[in-house]
Amino acid sequence: MTTGLWELVLKGAWTTLQLLVLSALLAAAVSFLVGMARTHRRRLVRFLAGFYTEVFRGTSALVMIFWVFFVLPLAFGWQLVPLWAGTLALGLTYGAYGSEIVRGALNAVDPAQREGGVALGFTPWQRMRLILLPQAVPEMIPSFSNLLVELLKGTSLVSVMGMGDLAFSGNLVRLALQESAQIYTYVLLIYFVIAFLLTRLMRGLEKRLKAGVGKGAPTAAAPRETRRAETTGVGAAGGGVA
Repeated sequence: MTTGLWELVLKGAWTTLQLLVLSALLAAAVSFLVGMARTHRRRLVRFLAGFYTEVFRGTSALVMIFWVFFVLPLAFGWQLVPLWAGTLALGLTYGAYGSEIVRGALNAVDPAQREGGVALGFTPWQRMRLILLPQAVPEMIPSFSNLLVELLKGTSLVSVMGMGDLAFSGNLVRLALQESAQIYTYVLLIYFVIAFLLTRLMRGLEKRLKAGVGKGAPTAAAPRETRRAETTGVGAAGGGVA
């Protein structure tokens, strides 16, 4: 390929990375917000969160991109640029899947931890922030890693809007060269390299978070151990998450 065609492919890869980062940030925010709402004590909050999850899990990401890019301007009179339309559609769609990861990890925490927080007079937000999330988040990382790779592959759907991502740029080069095997092999390799780097990054994050569990995360048992150490002189060994 010529230098100009390589530049086109690399610009497409850069656009894909931008879309990946933006939609991943939105999906992460939605995942934690909706996932925690799924465990809320109020039935209405759980219902609304569950309704959102079922709607976005039950619809096609490709159709959602079409809806955001083509239907929203007709319905509300404002048009999103392709990057933000893709970010919104992918972030909301994959955030619905991520919310189930968060809900499952929170429910997997030992109920005694939650009960201990209640006994100590923690507010629901304190129990979530100080007891549940520090134990649940490390268990979410492998599933989030898989979801992030799926999101990377899902970014290729934005090419239907004419957005110059990696898939769209690869197709333009294919039309210019009339050489499908070569260019699509390069595109596959670029996607693979990005996905491989993402999994390595997430695996390192998982190890770091799991190494921190039991060292600095407050638990329901920690205040009792501290008081016992002060009154009996026996050191509060561990202080880790049960």
